[in-house]
Amino acid sequence: MMATPHGVTATIDRMGISSGELILELGFDSDCDDQLHAALEVASGQPLIGYDADEVVDAVILWWRDGDGDLVDDLVDALTYLSESGPIWLLTPKAGATGHVEPSDIQDAAPTAGLTQTVTFLAAPGWSATKLVARKAGKK
Repeated sequence: MMATPHGVTATIDRMGISSGELILELGFDSDCDDQLHAALEVASGQPLIGYDADEVVDAVILWWRDGDGDLVDDLVDALTYLSESGPIWLLTPKAGATGHVEPSDIQDAAPTAGLTQTVTFLAAPGWSATKLVARKAGKK
């Protein structure tokens, strides 16, 4: 089942992706939502960059499935590319789908990686999006 154009537009709006932003995409594979991937490129006005990036980016899109490795390590790696105020959008298979990641796993991994979870929503058919942001200095 494909996402409707309205659904993809609503997802991009909710993610706050805008023209001119440099976006790093990690973990994209054949099981990912192609319409969401394409919409991210259209919204930013440029191709998404991959693992070979050496730039500081405005946002990271991390497609991640249970069994992909260590979530904390992958989040810490993603942080190395991210601007001070940029989010990591963790895209995981929705409940019941192959590779589903339990919400408690994300809640446990985020603070260990120095991140705070702010919102989770259905981003595309089969995929949930969780916004993670760097914890501000001076907060406990």
